[in-house]
Amino acid sequence: MVETVLNTTATLGEGVFWHPKENKVYWVDIYGKEIHATDPKTGSNQIFKLPEYVGTIAPIRSGGLLVALENGVVELDTETGGFSSVLELEKDKPDNRFNDGKCDPKGRFWLGSMCRQGLSATGALYSIEAGMGHVKRADHITVSNGITWSLDHKTMYYIDSPTRKVVAYSYDLETGAISNPIKVIDIPEEFGFPDGMTIDNEGMLWIALWGGSAVSRWKPDTGELIQKIGVPAPHVTSCAFGGADLNKLYITTAREGLTEAQLAEYPLSGSLFAIDLPVGGPEVFFFNESMGPNN
Repeated sequence: MVETVLNTTATLGEGVFWHPKENKVYWVDIYGKEIHATDPKTGSNQIFKLPEYVGTIAPIRSGGLLVALENGVVELDTETGGFSSVLELEKDKPDNRFNDGKCDPKGRFWLGSMCRQGLSATGALYSIEAGMGHVKRADHITVSNGITWSLDHKTMYYIDSPTRKVVAYSYDLETGAISNPIKVIDIPEEFGFPDGMTIDNEGMLWIALWGGSAVSRWKPDTGELIQKIGVPAPHVTSCAFGGADLNKLYITTAREGLTEAQLAEYPLSGSLFAIDLPVGGPEVFFFNESMGPNN
């Protein structure tokens, strides 16, 4: 049973993760230029305002957040709400903006860009290293979206949404190098577009379905659909495990692109949802300033 954690009207909710030290759900409203920190127990919701669209966020091991804005990365002090620029990227590509991303098991911050109109393959995928150096890991991307790593940290799963595919890369934990991309899942057209993605403790992939009113569970070894759970919003954007036992799947949604009729039928669009599951998932990975042992 899907529950409404926060009834709100985010234009483009995204980038959800559970902060295990704060017991809060962090997520963004990209077009609202906001970061939300929601306490599911009390219902309180703290909002941090940013000057640009917020693509995605990642917790920093020493505290605060790394935030991907339209063409760069800032560090947000969640105690004061203040932020400082740490890296400029793609300033020479005004038609691009950053979209989804998260930290890998080593503590690098991966973030991908997209064409603002979502029509051209002008995007790229980067990893931000300790010391704020960056490496371009892939290019010719249209809408960079879901990303997650296998439980043995040997595979990186990745979504460029318009392709309706999940690609598995061989992943080198020590260097962050990715290679040998292989298509492992095809998303049927009637399911909508694959958006955000996470992995559970059984190695199955959970994928949010934009235009599909659902989250879906897939077996990457075979490409098989295992489960599909309806969400009361057409545009489902991202999902992440959280809660005390890490077996609650938190889900973001969007109002962008919906007609008045659709909004009337799905008034909870843009809200934050959750569902209790019999399987859990791994904790979020923190950005690791030293690249020593993470978490």
